[in-house]
Order: sequence, then structure tokens, then C-alpha cells
Amino acid sequence: MANFGPKDIKKLREMTDAGMMDCKKALTEADGDMDKAVEWLRDQGMGAAAKKAGKTAAEGSIGVKVDGKKAVIVEINSQTDFVAQNDKFKELLSTVVNHAFDNNLADAEAINASTINGEPFAEYLSLQVATIGEKLVVRRSALIVGDETTAVNGYVHSNSQNGVIIEAKCESAEVAEAMTPVLKEIAMHAAAMSPTTLSYKDFDAQYVADETKGRIVAIETENEELRRLGKTEKNVPQYISMSQLTDEVMAKAETDIKEKLASEGKPEKIWDKIIPGMIARFISDNTTLDQEQCLLDQKFVMDDSKTVGEYFAEKSGGKAEITNFVRLEVGEGIEVEEEDFAAEVAAQMK
Repeated sequence: MANFGPKDIKKLREMTDAGMMDCKKALTEADGDMDKAVEWLRDQGMGAAAKKAGKTAAEGSIGVKVDGKKAVIVEINSQTDFVAQNDKFKELLSTVVNHAFDNNLADAEAINASTINGEPFAEYLSLQVATIGEKLVVRRSALIVGDETTAVNGYVHSNSQNGVIIEAKCESAEVAEAMTPVLKEIAMHAAAMSPTTLSYKDFDAQYVADETKGRIVAIETENEELRRLGKTEKNVPQYISMSQLTDEVMAKAETDIKEKLASEGKPEKIWDKIIPGMIARFISDNTTLDQEQCLLDQKFVMDDSKTVGEYFAEKSGGKAEITNFVRLEVGEGIEVEEEDFAAEVAAQMK
């Protein structure tokens, strides 16, 4: 006797968009087990979810929710930007963001392994694939949960293509409350300027070494062309990150500056007014990697006379420290395969 009925066949059809007889056969093969039936259809290449599985989902949207001391960010990918703009996809994104927020799900793995509305998340997503008509992937997510002395905020760009959540540890609950709107400004900066890490302290030493070599070669090559054109050549930096500016390096830089001032005949009594500015310029010239990739070292977009770190320190009076941020942009790192449309049509006609 069959371990399933018409309602099970209907449910499987809704989940996979496979044919009615295929769903019946799948449930027969799986002895009524819904998960195994979905897997059987997938193995047979039947059903919308199965057919979409081989497609690359590189479009989509970012969703962010911030409430009190908690923030979540989620990336859901689709195959086309068109689908990412429709109401069903937006409803899916909102549902998943709220699900992750309400259940403190720390990452995409936790979301995909969870239960939603009483069913496995994989089944819920398969139904959305069948309804929306494209492969959908909950690809990345992050969660921030703070206490009363934590400031938390976030931002998602108007096109939903990138978003940021951010937190700062503060000396008191009062400071945390005051810093919450400031973090919104910095989240907006991070969304626009694409930092990859919080501080130069996060860099791997080998990465910095490789980047240094690459940049020096690039500038030297560019200088060859500038020289040929009779134009001013660019300065070739010795270093590119604060992580390289050891006490010994800085001591030598100061000695070199003093020797330069002496050779120019500058009175020694005014050196103390000149040296700090030249040291600051040396640091600026030799920390280009930090300025490009580290949130705290980037020039703040709302006031480029300060770095983000300096701006936040000024606003907090030194009573708070940004400790974490997560920035997601749709499709980052996904390699999209070039599809031969003519070949695909020919295959379907066969």
C-alpha cells in the first residue's frame, strides 16, 4: 500500500514543478519520503528546482535588518537581475532576513540548515524556485548581536546591490546610543568605498609583501612611459602599509628628514615645526594599501580631511571603538560561465 496520497503528489509538484506522473513515480521510488522524492527527481533531471541547479545564480539582492543591538545581512542570488526586482523575490528576501534575525542564525549555512514555517529550509527554497522560476541561492549572511554598551547599525544601498552591518564597543550605554547614528554614516561610507577589512592589522604579511612588489613594478613601468613623454615621474614607495612601518623604519625616516633639512640649510631651531608634517607625509605616501582597503584608514567620504578612524574617534571622544563590520555585494567572487545560447536551443529542440 502506498505511503502517500494525492496531497503529497500535489505538494511535490508545487515544490519541484515536475509532472504529476513524475511526482507519483518519485514518491513511489522513495516510499513516500518527500526529501528522497525531491532527490530522486533531481537525479533524474526532472522538475524546475533540478533543472535550475546547473545554472549560475550571480544576480540577486542584499537585505539588511537592524533593530536595537542586533543586525543581520543576507545575500540571496538569482540568475537574472529581472527576477531580483520582482515582488515575489523581494518577499522571499524579506522573509529570509526576518527568519535569520528572529532565530539568531549566524551565517548562510545556519539558514540553509534551519527549519522555517515548520518545514526544512531546503524544501521552502525549492518551492520558491518553482514559483519564481529561477535558481535561487542563500549564499552569504552575517549576524551581529551586542549588549547595552554596543552600538550597532547598518545600511543597504537603494538598489539592494550592496549593504553593510557594523558594530562598535563603547564605554557606556549612553555612548553607545550616541554612536548609533554615527555608525549609520560609516556604514554608508563602507557601502560606497568597498573596504575589504577593518584595519591594516588584519593583513597577512605575505599578502602585503606580494602587493608591495606588484605596485612597485607597476609604478616603475608607468614611469618609463612618463619619462618617454617628458612628464613628471611618480614616486616609487618603499612601503604600502602601516604594518611595514616598524620603529626602525620610522627612526630612519626621521633621520633622513633631518639630513634633508640640514642639506637645505633650514635652521635647526624650526625643525620641530617642520618634521611632524613631513613624517605625516611619509606615512601617507607609504600606506596606500591601507588607504584603499582598510575601513579605518580610508578618507571619510563626508569629510575627506579625516580618515574614518579619525572621524569616529572625534565623534566618540575616544570612548568607543569600531570592532567589526560586514560588507556584502551581490555576486562577489562568482565566476559566471559564458553560455552558448544557440547550442542550448539546439539541445532543447532535440
